[in-house]
Amino acid sequence: MKQDAHVGDGVVEAGDWRDAEMAQSSGVTSSETYMQRFAIAVEYPVVFTDNLFDPDNPVLADILARYEPDKCHRLFVVLDQGVADAQPDLLRRMESYMAHYPGQLELLAVDTVSGGEEIKNNPDIVDQLLQRMLALAVDRHSYVVAIGGGAVLDLVGYAAAVCHRGVRLVRVPTTVLAQNDSGVGVKNGANAFGVKNFVGTFAPPFAVLNDATFIDTLERRDKIAGMAEAVKVALIRDGAFFAWMEANAGALARFDGGAMEYMIRRCAELHLQHIASAGDPFEQGSARPLDYGHWSAHKLEGLSHHDLRHGEAVAIGMAMDARYAVLAGMLAETDGERICSLLEQLGFSLWHNSLELKSTDGQIAVLDGLREFQEHLGGELTITLIQSVGRGVEVHSIDQANMLAALEWLRDRAGA
Repeated sequence: MKQDAHVGDGVVEAGDWRDAEMAQSSGVTSSETYMQRFAIAVEYPVVFTDNLFDPDNPVLADILARYEPDKCHRLFVVLDQGVADAQPDLLRRMESYMAHYPGQLELLAVDTVSGGEEIKNNPDIVDQLLQRMLALAVDRHSYVVAIGGGAVLDLVGYAAAVCHRGVRLVRVPTTVLAQNDSGVGVKNGANAFGVKNFVGTFAPPFAVLNDATFIDTLERRDKIAGMAEAVKVALIRDGAFFAWMEANAGALARFDGGAMEYMIRRCAELHLQHIASAGDPFEQGSARPLDYGHWSAHKLEGLSHHDLRHGEAVAIGMAMDARYAVLAGMLAETDGERICSLLEQLGFSLWHNSLELKSTDGQIAVLDGLREFQEHLGGELTITLIQSVGRGVEVHSIDQANMLAALEWLRDRAGA
């Protein structure tokens, strides 16, 4: 008698045990395949607010209690040291906030970690965080709250994702770059063996809480660096947003509150739309369409020994790829000029001496980023270029002569 095995949405014929027994006795090898299939709905709130730790602002308490309103929720907070230094009263405000919600929130501990990309190069930090989670009895119903820039969010998110195979992570991004890009996505990671984000996870956060007041305490350089991702996503997805940034470049360069708030929210919205609708949120394919300018940016960060912020390297990468597209006949020269001009108006330098460094074979070292980008994705080379403002296109080969010419053009433009 035959049986059907119902697995997920599919139906697989499981076979008959007597047939398998007869096949074995006759020396015939039998094989069976069960196709497992299931879907998981992913949902997490991305909240824009002010003064997150003001007791009169219930956002944090309400978000944590949204599934279990009658439970006391346990929080382990990991705080970027740079944020702690910029806001010396932050710990006191957090403690006051927790005390305002007795029986609902329990603050287990607040640990500080150094910020910046260097933290992702130190494997000991992950072990230290995991040891603290073990000592504090953090479980799958506890919360790890990461407060800081993108590097801290990446590393703490990675530790949370591997603890108990995943504990609840709440991100509180404190930089422009983290609020409008990296902090709202599903990726966590650390650098290893000299490779950026070589280890990591795809693990959606429990929530993302963007507090605009953190932006006010940033250094000028960090405010500028975060705008690169807004330019990037506008170039790929939304020509009207790019035009808005051109029209408001002066206000953005002055860090006008209203302009900054709109830029951050629109950029985050476009990233969220892409994650939800592009069909590859966990990057199983060989393309990363939102990584325009990133193949060289990742390499430049390392070549500069992280003298370049991520956003600064992305700005250079976008300018270089824009000029390449012009030289390749893909992009109108006027659009290429618009891209570079906007980046310069926002305060970016489009040249860095690490662009001149050479690898052991005597070639320009930044071009090694093409190979490394391909290896990171595990497929064919897929680079996003701009065909027109607001429209990206994928290409699978790069003419190195044109890319070197683009580098020379940037050098001449900078007067280097």
